[in-house]
Amino acid sequence: MDRIDRIIVHPLFVENLQKNRRAEADRQFCCHDMGHFLDVARIGTILSLEKGISIDRELIYGAALLHDIGKHKQYGEGIPHEQASAVIAAAVLGDCGFTPQETGRIIEAIQAHRDSSVSRERDLRGILYLADKASRPCFACEEEAACNWNGDKKNLVIRY
Repeated sequence: MDRIDRIIVHPLFVENLQKNRRAEADRQFCCHDMGHFLDVARIGTILSLEKGISIDRELIYGAALLHDIGKHKQYGEGIPHEQASAVIAAAVLGDCGFTPQETGRIIEAIQAHRDSSVSRERDLRGILYLADKASRPCFACEEEAACNWNGDKKNLVIRY
């Protein structure tokens, strides 16, 4: 997973990961950090295998690592984070060896990762959506009762 190793040391990725960390320093709920990104990647890989959907693991990891990388822009500038993350991803992926076609698929998945209509899609968009939502351990969170996530979205049982 050489291309994934290149993402996690890419200066733009590192810079935006740090910006997310600073923007969420006082956040009591789920954060958009490397732990979340890796949870989404691993769950996405599991889902892809379980559902028999053939998606290159580097595409899943690339989408997962970058899907929320622009979250700080939503907090600071009001830019929807899926849009901000797609712009950052476009700048990172080419430098890390992804082809224009692969970059397009990853960006499309990032832009759709909040759209529940893709949840049944048997492609990278559907996998990223499901993995992102399944990654949150609401059942074990001390702040669950105060969380503003809709009750239907909360993971009150282990899913994957």
